[in-house]
Amino acid sequence: MSEGLTRNGDATPVDMLPGVIRRTLNEGERTMLCELRLERGSTIPAHTHPHEQIGYLVSGRFRFRLGDTWMEMRPGDSWCVPGNVEHEVEVLEDSIAIDIFSPPREEYRDPKAARRASAG
Repeated sequence: MSEGLTRNGDATPVDMLPGVIRRTLNEGERTMLCELRLERGSTIPAHTHPHEQIGYLVSGRFRFRLGDTWMEMRPGDSWCVPGNVEHEVEVLEDSIAIDIFSPPREEYRDPKAARRASAG
């Protein structure tokens, strides 16, 4: 692996929640890119974090709550969650979503990425 270039299959799949698998695909000094694969019927419960989060729904369908507003999201739709704003997701169809966090989330760092970079 060259620094900054990652193949999807090289990113560690993490069972984040029942029916939710996360891969941290890449990260820089100030941003982190994650892929989420979500099974129909799964949920991401209400939560907050200090990171700004911007995302894009690649495929599938889910309901996203940002603050007091719910919206059904379809492929091509996106979201921007300011830091410390409560949000949650109810997955209506198997879905693939992309999330970008700034700053990077320490707990989402891919342990294999450090090994790949040092083996580089």
